[in-house]
Amino acid sequence: MDLFSYSSMKSMLIQARGLLNSRLSEFEPLVLLVAPLLTLFLAQIIGSVFGVVHDKGLKACLVGFVMGFLKMVPGVQNYIDAEKQKVVDQLQSGSSSKKKNRAEELPVKGLGVEVLEKMEDEKRNDAIWQGKCSGTVYIGGSESEGHFALVNQACSMFAHTNPLHSDVFQSVVRFESEVVAMTAALLGSKETTSGGQICGNMTSGGTESIVLAVKSSRDYMKYKKGIKRPEMIIPESGHSAYDKAAQYFNIKLWRVPVDKEFRADVKAMRRYINRNTIMIVGSAPGFPHGIIDPIEELGQLALSYGICFHVDLCLGGFVLPFARKLGYPIPAFDFSVQGVTSISVDVHKYGLAPKGTSTVLYRNHEIRKHQFVAVTEWSGGLYVSPTIAGSRPGSLVAGAWAAMMSLGEEGYLQNTSKIMEATKRLEEGVREIHELFVVGKPDMTIVAFGSKTLDIFEVNDFMSSKGWHLNALQRPNSIHICVTLQHVPIIDDFLQDLREAVETVKANPGPVTGGLAPIYGAAGKMPDRGMVNELLVSYMDSQY
Repeated sequence: MDLFSYSSMKSMLIQARGLLNSRLSEFEPLVLLVAPLLTLFLAQIIGSVFGVVHDKGLKACLVGFVMGFLKMVPGVQNYIDAEKQKVVDQLQSGSSSKKKNRAEELPVKGLGVEVLEKMEDEKRNDAIWQGKCSGTVYIGGSESEGHFALVNQACSMFAHTNPLHSDVFQSVVRFESEVVAMTAALLGSKETTSGGQICGNMTSGGTESIVLAVKSSRDYMKYKKGIKRPEMIIPESGHSAYDKAAQYFNIKLWRVPVDKEFRADVKAMRRYINRNTIMIVGSAPGFPHGIIDPIEELGQLALSYGICFHVDLCLGGFVLPFARKLGYPIPAFDFSVQGVTSISVDVHKYGLAPKGTSTVLYRNHEIRKHQFVAVTEWSGGLYVSPTIAGSRPGSLVAGAWAAMMSLGEEGYLQNTSKIMEATKRLEEGVREIHELFVVGKPDMTIVAFGSKTLDIFEVNDFMSSKGWHLNALQRPNSIHICVTLQHVPIIDDFLQDLREAVETVKANPGPVTGGLAPIYGAAGKMPDRGMVNELLVSYMDSQY
């Protein structure tokens, strides 16, 4: 730069400064001080508003704003609270009367062995579950014989044990490692594409398995990529356990609508991926409709972005491997798929183990180590724990091991054949009822169905009056039954009651006295999802 150019630029800057000072001299010094701060404050508010709209959507934000304004009107909040309490009372359906008789203090004198008689009396008040419940009880037959009795005996043998004390109860520690290894072998650990390092732990159920997988993925991606504001992407059909994990671990959760076949929409999920994405999720199958997501496509998506991919096999883990061996057209779903980093599998469902047993598996130890919690500065000594619980019931670990070892591959093949055939019969029977439609094309042992001409929740209420316990779904409004060994002998009974329910509702539409159809229907149409959330929380709070 020559001297002339430098002098010209300096002159221009001096003139600009003079002009700016002249204009600013018209304002009070206090205004000049406050204006930038106020501008910054307004910018932060606007940024926050845009952030909320981005997270929740414009429609939800507008509804929330309108409802918040209405609640400020005198009397409106009290009216809403009163109506909400009416719904909660109806949802309770008599549970309040049971709370009146509950024990709230220790008896002065212990009951001794008579407590067992009291427990038998209480047990008689339970609903009839034999063959009448969707899912719930997966072991066939009576609880006093066969596989039921074997599992109960195995649990009682190890009721005093705790895997936390690995130096004392070496047997249950061995049982756990073998349950994990056997489960992993079903899910591709022996395939060369798995990498040969599949590892994992037993947990208390599918929710804990999923929560741990999310926690491990979050911490692993923070270690690998430095992600501090984590986000995960799941299909709309993904289990609610991911919502729980997102709340626990401060992760932004994106629920993406499924495609027309009710499977995860890979292209739609891709659009949500950004620099903060830690993981995507697929199910095999999904809980609502029994449909397997496109696991291979999701695996490729995860690989291409270098993020984690969890597969929820809580329902399918002990069915799909055997269904494939039986010749059913089962798409790839396990660690043989590149990109899969973790899998959750419930042993207490189709593994026919005692309730409270699941496994979480990882592709390698590098990911799994982020599941553990190690404490070095506690006065109680050095501490490390693999799962959320510290102490764990060794009885359940032993029961799961006994279930798997007693059945073996042949036992699981036989059971899978029975329930897959029963599911096919049930699906065909539902499709023959012209007023109903089956949601999608079920891949496994869940059949979901709705109606375009009837209120499906009224049909569900009628089925409830017949002793059936089915699951109510939304988007679309429907109900489903998860077929277990308990249902194999009574598929015809179910279809007969379903046909009768449809004919009854068709002839006499309207809510059943004491039924929950109006509540489910209203909840599905209620635009303010925050109010639905409040209803659920109030109901849960009233239960305990």
